[in-house]
Amino acid sequence: MTHRNCHRETTLPLNNLELDTPIITEIRRAVESANHILAIVHTGPDGDAVASLTAVGVALSQWDKKVVLLCDDKVPERFHFLPRANQVKRPPYRRQLDLIIALDCGDEQRMGQSFAGLSTPRPPLINIDHHATNTHFGQINLVMDTAVSTTEILYHLFTAWGLTLTPDLALCLLTGLVTDTMGFRTNGTNADTLHIASALVAAGADLPLVTAQALNMKEWSTVQLWRYGLNNMQFEDGLVWTTITHQERKAAGHNGSSSNGLSNILADVDEAAMGAVIIEMGDGNVRVGLRCRPPYNVGEVAQNLGGGGHPLAAGCTLPGPLAAAENTVVTACKAAIRQQSKES
Repeated sequence: MTHRNCHRETTLPLNNLELDTPIITEIRRAVESANHILAIVHTGPDGDAVASLTAVGVALSQWDKKVVLLCDDKVPERFHFLPRANQVKRPPYRRQLDLIIALDCGDEQRMGQSFAGLSTPRPPLINIDHHATNTHFGQINLVMDTAVSTTEILYHLFTAWGLTLTPDLALCLLTGLVTDTMGFRTNGTNADTLHIASALVAAGADLPLVTAQALNMKEWSTVQLWRYGLNNMQFEDGLVWTTITHQERKAAGHNGSSSNGLSNILADVDEAAMGAVIIEMGDGNVRVGLRCRPPYNVGEVAQNLGGGGHPLAAGCTLPGPLAAAENTVVTACKAAIRQQSKES
């Protein structure tokens, strides 16, 4: 854990983002006083993570801040259209730091070696996120689980600071908004979401480009991974799930730590309550992606398994072997489906 005595802990209520709150000023002071800033996102970065990371780099350049962008895994090719995506580094990072900004991470472990590998004592950490299961691991926590994406929170933060909404910044922010709402189709999307999107498009963000690159385009390795996943698919008691071995990942040429949307496909099966993709990684751990539709809640399942996320989209990492992890996930999901069916 970070050293809480190096900075006063400030936490924004989960259901309230008031632009005149002292936390906005406190984050600004922390950023303005820092000379060496490191921004980190979670392992296996999705669109909101990459977009948040690049948005911080673009935005803080207006204050002449040089921000190092860091992630355990490489940026997926479909997000290379984002400004500064080619500047994202991978750990280890050894230089002295004044400030860390964690983006789109529900807990400290989600940052992987990008954070764990830093020298101690570590500097103050600002935690900016929208996951309901966020553990408030920062010295400053800007967490809003009513936001549809972390970039939505950043939009409010940057506009409150009076930063210029340049086309590059707008493109980053819109990408997170589009990807985490799956093109404005998920629960939580409302008039405010569309108003922000409209402002970003008006500022120069290319919505067709974002949609084509971030939602529609698939790498060949992703499609190959899906082929294995669909071949291994099973359906019982309202749960559609699949397992993918490390050997199958290698055969598909897939180097990422997520299924890049396969869990959404499984959860969209009409007869299903939940969908789960269980992938064996090269280090022996097992990555689990969970999805569902209302009234079910996979966030609770993931949290009980040591992970986190949203009610409709969550995940966790379990120790291997794959068969044991599969049994754990399937048992937990089926129990949740039974319990949540009774409550609905």
